[in-house]
Amino acid sequence: MAKPSRQHPDDARFDDEFLKKLDYLYIVSRKMAASGQRAKRQKKIVGSGLDFADYRVYSPGDDVKSLDWRVYSRTERLFLKLYEEEEDLHIYFLVDASRSMHLGRPNKWNYARQVAAALAYIGLSNLDRVSIIPFSSKVEGRLPPAKGKAQIFKIFNFLDACEAGEHTSLRQAFKTFVSQNKRRGLAVVISDFYDPDGVEEGLNALRYHRFEPMVIQLFDERELNLDFHGEVQIVDCETDEARDITVTPAMLKAYREVFEDFCTELEGYCKSRQILYFRAPIQQPFDELILRVFRAGGFLK
Repeated sequence: MAKPSRQHPDDARFDDEFLKKLDYLYIVSRKMAASGQRAKRQKKIVGSGLDFADYRVYSPGDDVKSLDWRVYSRTERLFLKLYEEEEDLHIYFLVDASRSMHLGRPNKWNYARQVAAALAYIGLSNLDRVSIIPFSSKVEGRLPPAKGKAQIFKIFNFLDACEAGEHTSLRQAFKTFVSQNKRRGLAVVISDFYDPDGVEEGLNALRYHRFEPMVIQLFDERELNLDFHGEVQIVDCETDEARDITVTPAMLKAYREVFEDFCTELEGYCKSRQILYFRAPIQQPFDELILRVFRAGGFLK
């Protein structure tokens, strides 16, 4: 892969090392395709392509240029010739840009952008149409569908320019998304899913509008293993609501149990609806997560 036209001296997200990993991941995806682990991504639809598909009885308003006059000469009935054509798969990356994703350094937001860029590169390499949509309580911008490997640098630049959004509301953001995008496709949601109103209504909006969701839940192991105790003031990073509490070992244990329940509930919801689900700490190298996605067969269709 050629180097991008713009370097990022203050940020190593899309540096040379990252590009090398993308090339490696692309080679892995090609090997999976050659070994039969990758199904055909493009679906066939009946349209105006070159490959004959079927006949259909003529109805008023149909294009008469598609009438088969040979069949008419034999049967005296009007039939249309239908053809198959390939439709590019649309892949939408819904990347959580809310305030909770911007904590720490490195943080979940940088990790999410690397995951989105890596999967986008594989999609572009497979000639799929890839779009990036950051969101928080609303859609925070949009990179229109791009196609072809060379478009990866446009995706780098778009992701690099994205800024923090507001609090998380999957319901509000995805309601806007489905109203703006009529072309169905794979909707890869990358988030920590810290939504005070819950996540089901947002994910259901995707399903009901016939998008195919895929869930990637990120978390920071430091969030799970808090190492402070005593009198502290905690501040909700998304709402700025503050509360004074006394942290005890029992409270930390209860906190970890609540966090595990939260993750288990999200995973259970996804599995019950046949939504591919991945959970990853941001301490895990992003390319290892991408390989997990490949092995699960949820992306290399």
